[in-house]
Amino acid sequence: MPIALYALTVGAFGIGVTEFVIMGLLLEVGRELDVTIAAAGLLISGYALGVAVGAPVLTTLTACWPRKHVLVGLMIVFIIGNAACALAPGYGWLMAARVLTALTHGTFFGVGAVVATGLVSEDKRASAIAIMFTGVTVATVLGVPFGTWLGQHYGWRVAFWAVTLIGLMALAVLVMLLPQERTKPEASDWRADLRVIARRPVLLGLLTTVLGYAGVFAVFTYIAPLLTEISGFDESAVSPILLVFGGGLVAGNLLGGRLADRNLICAILGTLAALAVALAVMTFALGMQAVSVVFVGLLGATGFATVAPLQMWVLSKAEGAGQSLASSFNIGAFNLGNAIGAWTGGMVIDHGPGLAFLPLAATVLPLLAIATALLAARPANAESLPFNQTGQPE
Repeated sequence: MPIALYALTVGAFGIGVTEFVIMGLLLEVGRELDVTIAAAGLLISGYALGVAVGAPVLTTLTACWPRKHVLVGLMIVFIIGNAACALAPGYGWLMAARVLTALTHGTFFGVGAVVATGLVSEDKRASAIAIMFTGVTVATVLGVPFGTWLGQHYGWRVAFWAVTLIGLMALAVLVMLLPQERTKPEASDWRADLRVIARRPVLLGLLTTVLGYAGVFAVFTYIAPLLTEISGFDESAVSPILLVFGGGLVAGNLLGGRLADRNLICAILGTLAALAVALAVMTFALGMQAVSVVFVGLLGATGFATVAPLQMWVLSKAEGAGQSLASSFNIGAFNLGNAIGAWTGGMVIDHGPGLAFLPLAATVLPLLAIATALLAARPANAESLPFNQTGQPE
């Protein structure tokens, strides 16, 4: 793998930290800014909204720019946004700064995925995407816990200054290592790009992403009460157990990329099926503490093993400049899956069979994702397939 690919990994690490670090600092933010925990929690929703809006808008506006310039520009906005978070005098300013930072998220990963696939040979494209997303998994395992510790001991503003520093380092690495494109991107017609998104295989890919990732976050959003109330762990044990989840993310992410390089459709169906099985069995595993820890790791591994194959699916059906927009839309689909999964999990807890049966109820979501992928793969719809008869991208 070329060293330039790891420049994208560093940028992904910084963005991954800033997205999730606020989750561990809601109490500190609420106390200093004199807002409720629920209001502080909206800082997470505001970020998700910024991702959803920024991905298609910024990707379209920067479609004619050299991709290295796009990624460097996004990292500069990322640095400014995190510095603004650290300096925010009040809740409204902090929310605005979070949304500004989030605008870079979808486009960075969307354009970055296209750049990553262009740096390697065709048979390693999914693995290249997985290596870029390793930055997010490492951020979850190491960056977020360290940022939370930093914020709890020295103030939440210090955590955002630390993320700003990470952004500066990522900017330097991108400038030094990412190669300049030899040819300028062709002028993009946003209407034509949207027509690419509207293709049936692309829409099915986006829907598969939403459903598959919703299954992960229907459970992960409520992992703390599952571990404490169902498995019987002390609250102090949750953070160490989440390190197991993070380890699963790293392993699953890299494995998913390798599987997708061998056979894309089998990788999609196989990883989604593994996720469904892990969720179903987790319902019963939660009653045994040692086994429940294993299944927390399996949830991370099977959940993130789907990322590279699903991203590659969408890229394989988009063409030309439309690839960047389709890729960015798929990043938005992951975030939409997060939101839908959290809402679905809440409904199961409040109005369904309850917390103990949450993983079993969440199994329905990856099963629906499998059905969506199979619908696209029906021979009768060969002209709309995301794959040819060999299972490889067309």
